[in-house]
Amino acid sequence: MTTTANHDVETAFAPSSLKAVFAGEHAWCGEKMMLSSELDGGVPLEHFFRSGGFSNALDTYAAAHGGTDRRAVASMWSLYYFSILTIPYIVARRAEQVLPINPADMTIALAEDGLPRALGLPGEGNWSEDGHRDLLSYVLPLVKQHLPAVVAQLKALGGIAPKLAWNNAAVYIDYAFNATEHSAEGSTWASRPLFDQTHLPDGTSNPFHGCLRHEADGDQTVCRRKVCCLRYLLPGIPSCGELCALPAQRKQ
Repeated sequence: MTTTANHDVETAFAPSSLKAVFAGEHAWCGEKMMLSSELDGGVPLEHFFRSGGFSNALDTYAAAHGGTDRRAVASMWSLYYFSILTIPYIVARRAEQVLPINPADMTIALAEDGLPRALGLPGEGNWSEDGHRDLLSYVLPLVKQHLPAVVAQLKALGGIAPKLAWNNAAVYIDYAFNATEHSAEGSTWASRPLFDQTHLPDGTSNPFHGCLRHEADGDQTVCRRKVCCLRYLLPGIPSCGELCALPAQRKQ
């Protein structure tokens, strides 16, 4: 294979750490996703889910915040989990860094109230110049390697429907992709194809199809979920406003 001068320059300046990937306005991602060797209090992710750690975390959160509805507790927990998984992953992917997100190789650390504090990775991943810049291609590793197992645990131990869990993940993928979109058409909904297409690039069903939609509300266009996250069942948790799938909860 012929190596171009441009390739040599780009390789020389390839990110050498996760801190370098999460620069600027997304520097906070480096506190939520880091190398496992740098994550204090981290435990293997698969062990966490299989050993009772996840169930204990839900119990801890419920006790700390007065949550009595198991589904709502699990849904809120998943919102934190999906945010620290998908936002850093998409931000890094936009920087052409493909992070290793196989659960078998990852660790997790919890806050005192049982919510996810940070995720640990086995390494920095690979510098990619494959040219794929569409969101459907970006999410394939998440869908194939990581999310199904977590969605299954949320159903088994938290009692929430898979469609709710996928919708929770969709919200943060939507945010991350739109926040890192720097095209000239900044007013467009950059992530729309993820929610319009019925299939992923490999031909499998797209679990995010229909999770979010944009619709007119008076003289505004608003983004709305397909499935409610149930946060209204938890005391002291503010509504997600116009994003909510339930009309009665949008003004709370």
